[in-house]
Amino acid sequence: MYESFYGFSAKPFQLRPDPTFYYGSKGHRRAMAYLEYGLSQGEGFIVLTGEVGAGKTTLARNLFRSLESKKIVAAQIVNTHVDSNDILELVAAAFGLSYVELSKAALLLELEQFLRRCYQQGKRVLLVVDEAQNLSQQTLEELRMLSNFQMDDAPLLQTFLLGQPEFRKILLDQNMQQLRQRVIATYHLGPMDELETKAYIEHRLKTVDWNNDPVIDDEAYELIHRYCGGVPRKINLFCDRVFMMGCLEELHHFGGKEVNDVINDFQQEFNAAKLASDADTTTKMQLEKTELERMENRLSRMERSVLFVLDLLKQNLSFGSMKDDLNKR
Repeated sequence: MYESFYGFSAKPFQLRPDPTFYYGSKGHRRAMAYLEYGLSQGEGFIVLTGEVGAGKTTLARNLFRSLESKKIVAAQIVNTHVDSNDILELVAAAFGLSYVELSKAALLLELEQFLRRCYQQGKRVLLVVDEAQNLSQQTLEELRMLSNFQMDDAPLLQTFLLGQPEFRKILLDQNMQQLRQRVIATYHLGPMDELETKAYIEHRLKTVDWNNDPVIDDEAYELIHRYCGGVPRKINLFCDRVFMMGCLEELHHFGGKEVNDVINDFQQEFNAAKLASDADTTTKMQLEKTELERMENRLSRMERSVLFVLDLLKQNLSFGSMKDDLNKR
């Protein structure tokens, strides 16, 4: 919508990772150097961690884009909420192999034959596993076992593991020692600083033919960085809203006021969602309290009934005892 208003050739801010908009911040360049080194080794695991939205997937895709596609066979797994029994099927499916109703042994054989064919054709096989922090230790062990496939003493598979910061803790577990020994390069991708945030925004705008319309002043950039914390995905989401507001209000200049207006909008939406959540919690608590009161009332009635029955039994027992005494007399 705002693309037409500002004369952009495409939408500059989107949540979907797109290597076309890749921006090489200091952290991204360093991460790319580590990835390229790991890739040059042609074996083992390469680990890249970072906060949600830090740009890990975009970085990996940009790396693959720079490779010779005729010599690389790459596949990506993004659904990692699976157990060790399912991961092999996901790997096979990612490379376009059959996997339905195959035993584990048959599946491993299918994968090995595929890797051997690629090697004989002079191709390297790369597997990218996103959201690796969701993988169990058993699932990671299955992936490690795939790295054992070799031909002519050459490894047949190299794996990229992309995950959030907690994945580093998983790797440090004592049970992950064998996997750690296969990791040949690792890097943690941090947030961008204020200057990089400004350069990142301008880079995305220039990619879609921005001609300084709208004008964005330094205070706006500073506030965007402070609110988004230098995380690319947050910046994209926030800037998308800023430009949408600018289009609706026909603005050609973004300053501190305009950015603060969008910040207030986000905060109001968050507070509204929180209030709704709190209301749901309050309603749930009230229902639970009502149910507890009903249970207490039922228990109280049952207790009174039991006491009444006990009194009757005592009275009957007393009457029976008195009757026995009279008969003896």
